[in-house]
Order: sequence, then structure tokens, then C-alpha cells
Amino acid sequence: MGAIRAARTIEGSVTGPPPPKPLEFRMTTKAAFNAEDWSVVTTAPFLTAMLVIAADRGGTVRESVAISRAYAAAREQAPGELLQAVLSTPPAIDPATAPRTPEDLRREAPAALRQAVGILERHATEDEVVDYKRFVFSVADTVARAHREGGFLGLGGTEVSEHEQEALDEIAAIFDEPQAG
Repeated sequence: MGAIRAARTIEGSVTGPPPPKPLEFRMTTKAAFNAEDWSVVTTAPFLTAMLVIAADRGGTVRESVAISRAYAAAREQAPGELLQAVLSTPPAIDPATAPRTPEDLRREAPAALRQAVGILERHATEDEVVDYKRFVFSVADTVARAHREGGFLGLGGTEVSEHEQEALDEIAAIFDEPQAG
């Protein structure tokens, strides 16, 4: 009889340990974001992938296809509601303001990624932010590995070029930065 028995007071209330609180699960939805913030969050993964593509010459077609494959692979992993919404929203890149050169991408993609992570840290749960970061890095890594660099007729070479690795390192560093609230 190891059960804890609650004692009744004169007023009839029960004393003893409080009942356990129900577990709270907070899930962020697209509705938590304004249109501009949502656009940044959904476009940053694509711009990040383009940053990796622009890091080195060669393999552009394979690397572009790798973006679609990475998005499809993420959808198959049964993502949470927020990441599912990100995956189902096409990137919104305004042709008038889109990066036009590799230099533009090197400047704008990291800024967009920092902004997206900051937005998510304000609105989403910690787990959702981690899932987003993993998704973005997975897309970038898939793109980097889509085309062997160097070698001859598919022999030799490296899976990820030095410049692509630098882009991956920059992305990882952004994720480690404290974000301005």
C-alpha cells in the first residue's frame, strides 16, 4: 500500500502533493510569422544551397538537382509541422532583388540565413530551430557532395572541394553564432 493518501481538511479540500501538470507541447505554425519573415525563413535554405553551388565551378546541373533531392529527402523524414510548412512553401525570390553574381550570393545568402535563424529563435521552439538548422545544412551538404571536384572522367578528385567546404564551414559558423533577438 505504497500509495500516498491525501488528508482532508475541515473545509473539505484535499492536501498532499499537487496533481501532475499535463505535458505541454508547443508547435509553431506558419501563422506565427508575418509574410516578410516567412519569406526569409523559406528562402534562406535555397539561397544557402546556391551559395554552395557558387563556391566552385563545375557540376552546376547536378548540384541544382541535388537541391530538389534534399528537399524531397527532408519531406520523407516526417518533419514537424513548422519544417513541413517550410518544405511545402517555394522559395520567394524577387527577380528584381535576387543575387546576380557569386559575389552577391556570398554577401546575401549568409545575411539571409542569419536573419532566418534569428526570426525562428524569436518565434519557434528550440527543437524546431535545431530541425531547421539541420535541414539547411543537409541541403548545403547534399549540394556540395553532388559533384566530385577534380579528377578525370569521374576518377579521383574530391567529394567536396575546398571552396565548397569553406561555404559549409561558414554555414555551420552562422548556426553557432548568438543571434540578435
